[in-house]
Amino acid sequence: MTPLRIVRLANFVAPASGGLRTALRELGKGYKAAGHEPVLIVPGERADDRDTEQGRVITLPGPLLPGTGGYRVLTDKRRVTRLLEELAPDRLEVSDRTTLRWTGKWARRARVPAVMVSHETADGVLRTWGLPENAARRAADALNLRTAHTYARVVCTTEFAEREFVRIGARNVVRAPLGVDLVERHPALYDAELRARYARVDETLIVTCTRLSVEKRPGTALDALEALLRRGRKAVLVVAGDGPLRARLELRARERGLPVTFLGHVSDREALGALQASADVCLAPGPAETFGLAALEAMACGTPVVVSTSSALPEVVGSAGAVAADHGEAFADAVDMMLQLPERERREAARARAECFGWNTAVDAFLAAHDATVPVRRFVPGGVG
Repeated sequence: MTPLRIVRLANFVAPASGGLRTALRELGKGYKAAGHEPVLIVPGERADDRDTEQGRVITLPGPLLPGTGGYRVLTDKRRVTRLLEELAPDRLEVSDRTTLRWTGKWARRARVPAVMVSHETADGVLRTWGLPENAARRAADALNLRTAHTYARVVCTTEFAEREFVRIGARNVVRAPLGVDLVERHPALYDAELRARYARVDETLIVTCTRLSVEKRPGTALDALEALLRRGRKAVLVVAGDGPLRARLELRARERGLPVTFLGHVSDREALGALQASADVCLAPGPAETFGLAALEAMACGTPVVVSTSSALPEVVGSAGAVAADHGEAFADAVDMMLQLPERERREAARARAECFGWNTAVDAFLAAHDATVPVRRFVPGGVG
């Protein structure tokens, strides 16, 4: 086997990031375990260079992006270019098709096979920012055409994410799912004391784990809670996540007397897993999600998830979750429907669905997209992929 140096670039990664940070970590760990040399380059407050469980992680100083709640970006093209030339990658993997798309041209000049990972649908994000549907589609098509022409391959994590590239006739798109740690996330994390901290025995505990930003539509979770309370259901909401909308959402909850607890970013992964496992139902209201790792983690914990019909998540959760239109009443309807099922049945179905998405499967698919050596895994009966 010839080990490959796989250099990965990502913007919009912050200490409080969720899904993207998890995906980068788990893929890096998988590349390293397969015998390759992963190197991750991300923006931060100050320069840093260290060896980690996911391989070498290089941090370059990057300015804060206003209004994003802590996201930084790599803006010094000369410094990034010098670093890429110094690293001499065998493969390049980029997780930002806007501000880092220029790296695809560098890779072509350097004759380095480059992959762009599509972590969101362009038209979906543009619509959440208020652009009319037709205008969003035209802008997305123009962006995606440039992306598809610039990179050797575009990796999409779901059929949903692939559609916008199929629409423009791109032929260099490959599918590679993301995954979930089925050992770290498990129904046994259920914690009765933790649940009692937030909800009484007769109350429904609803949890949402999301970045509090416009494209994630966290306000839909509060809308759903209000709708459930109007119907007479005793319910409380716990929000795990931070972002630019937090102050506005907290003010709304106070003014309307809603039983909502805002935890901010939960950095302790075991504590977050216990919260997800102890909930009755989790909400994933983001309409532009192309995979939804937080939703999959909740399902691995045995907790069913209600997801946006506009996102890729109906494809991910299958029959083990519920799908809702993008407004509070619809999410409330879906919560009611899920809770009508026997608890054991809905929790076993959620876990079983999550078991279809182990990280080994994801790593193998991403390595295949790089034309890199995929490890031969010994089959273990009852093991997870």
